[in-house]
Amino acid sequence: MNKTIVVSGGTKGIGRAIIEKFGSEGFDVVTCARNQEDLNELVEAMSHVKVFAMKADLSNADDVKRFVAFVKESVKKVDVLVNNTGTFIPGEIHNEAEGSLELMINTNLYSAYHLSRGIIPQMMENKSGDIFNICSVAGLKAYPNGGSYSISKFAMHGMSLGLREELKPRGIRVTAVHPGATLTASWEGVDLPEDRFIKSSDVADAIWSAHQLSKNSVVEELVIRPQLGDI
Repeated sequence: MNKTIVVSGGTKGIGRAIIEKFGSEGFDVVTCARNQEDLNELVEAMSHVKVFAMKADLSNADDVKRFVAFVKESVKKVDVLVNNTGTFIPGEIHNEAEGSLELMINTNLYSAYHLSRGIIPQMMENKSGDIFNICSVAGLKAYPNGGSYSISKFAMHGMSLGLREELKPRGIRVTAVHPGATLTASWEGVDLPEDRFIKSSDVADAIWSAHQLSKNSVVEELVIRPQLGDI
């Protein structure tokens, strides 16, 4: 039986790269996204891999519950969970648009919190599993115009630290992944050369390498930055 990876927000950017990497290594995939057309394109492009895809907006707690049920219906065991769903709206805390904090906390933090709570009990039964939380360097050091995005990613990092302590005696590894500026849709329209950005595939390769370690070891923190420094 193939191993299984669950990736939230898997149709673009880092999530898509992770699915392509693990799929190429023989994993079955369960994923979700808000756009059905993007999901259809993913399934077609990954026709060589078993992909279970569901339309869901994980900023909504009810959709998270529906997605957890979908995961359990689709596969018998989850070997890897990647909490990747996220959104980025630049701004400053004192003057950003009303509702920015709520939107990014719901999307960047609560989605991962509720999805993890839905998947972890099964991992605990199996006494194994890897959880990768896609955090950000913005959750390690605040920067101008980071606003509520930075707040949400600091919280995501905190959740990862908590899960690591809770789950390490249960055979489940937890890794906080902190990418710097990565060439994804979030940076569309920015007039910068590609070599100023991390490749999504590099993040996926780093996660794959962490997963490949023996069960004696865990990469607790994975920080990846552009070679020329943060943008």
